[in-house]
Amino acid sequence: MKNQINTSISFLFIVLAASVYAQKIDLARMDRDIEVAENALQTLIKQQFVSQRMFFPLEIEGSYQEGFGVTFRLPPDYTTPMAISFSGDNDNIVILDGNAAGGGVWQYTGRERHDRARVEIQEDAIRLKEKAKAANRRINLDSMRNDYNLKVIEAAKNFILDYNELLSQLAPNERIMITNQGDQPRMWVNRYFTSSKRSHISVEALKSDLLQYKQGKLTREQMLSRISIVNTESVEAPEPDLELLSSIFNRLYRSDLSKTYFTDNSIYYERLKNFGAVYYMKVYSSNQGDMFKYSMPTLKLDDLDQATRDKKVKELYPAFEKELKENMIEYGRTIKSLNDDEHLIFNVKLTRCDGCGIPYSIEASVKASVLKDYASGKLSKEAAASKVVIKKGPIQ
Repeated sequence: MKNQINTSISFLFIVLAASVYAQKIDLARMDRDIEVAENALQTLIKQQFVSQRMFFPLEIEGSYQEGFGVTFRLPPDYTTPMAISFSGDNDNIVILDGNAAGGGVWQYTGRERHDRARVEIQEDAIRLKEKAKAANRRINLDSMRNDYNLKVIEAAKNFILDYNELLSQLAPNERIMITNQGDQPRMWVNRYFTSSKRSHISVEALKSDLLQYKQGKLTREQMLSRISIVNTESVEAPEPDLELLSSIFNRLYRSDLSKTYFTDNSIYYERLKNFGAVYYMKVYSSNQGDMFKYSMPTLKLDDLDQATRDKKVKELYPAFEKELKENMIEYGRTIKSLNDDEHLIFNVKLTRCDGCGIPYSIEASVKASVLKDYASGKLSKEAAASKVVIKKGPIQ
């Protein structure tokens, strides 16, 4: 009995402490800290490439979610052709084409460019590939991407170890995550372009571990071992159960069945080696008609003004999140191809609603072992749904 009382008191203390901590969060200061940390992380990554003259876009977006922590999102790896011109004496042009046979990177110096026909970004893929084939400098795209990913991971580890104190307001149970899975879902995946492999990077650590490291209770090597790292790639071969789940959600979230938000776009997925499956959705809340009036088909409402429409959108968000969790559990249990420690993830770009306070996007994730436990009756639907983790993007 005494042990039960002590346990209850300890639990109450933790809850009260978390509540007090949440009230102390200064969001303006958090935003400032995140912007400073974005710049530090960007600098550390660029320093990894100081000996190479290469181009890659490096816009980093950080966001805070109470109870989870801070997520820094890097650009995804390139999978479509692009041409970048460099200023300088050589007037170099670098062309990256992930769709060419085997993938390739070609560089033209200013002299070479004058000898050849001028390369324009607007050129179609056929002409771009023909010029690329004439170049002598070909680098394997996969090798280049792998090298890039390893350097990004190294910079991310150094940032977490040496600069985590820039995010001083994080609670011990929150974390720092650095990933190339942006908050804007890649809606073009397997739709407009084909690319055999896309990478998935995630580097994260708990603030409680970093506090122990700061206090000297963990060595640098011990802290490194506690940093969770995912470095994997997409799998090209389709799997029937994953295809089936895509078709199920495509039907569930049409406007005639959904009771919250709906989708007019197909839902696509990526199978990531030794990690799981990521589904990409874009959902809407309304259709705009004439005279700035809106209709909301899932609610069977018409002729709404902007204010009423926004109010309804905001009210629907909690129901949408709850329904998404339940649907992931109910229909995700049909998946057989994921291993127990792999994840089912839905990356959702939300309906536009400026100033409504809902996120631009959310990522809902659950382990395959939870789905299997629900399917076998070891977990109730409510218990399984409670294990779905929601990560929110920036607030609209």
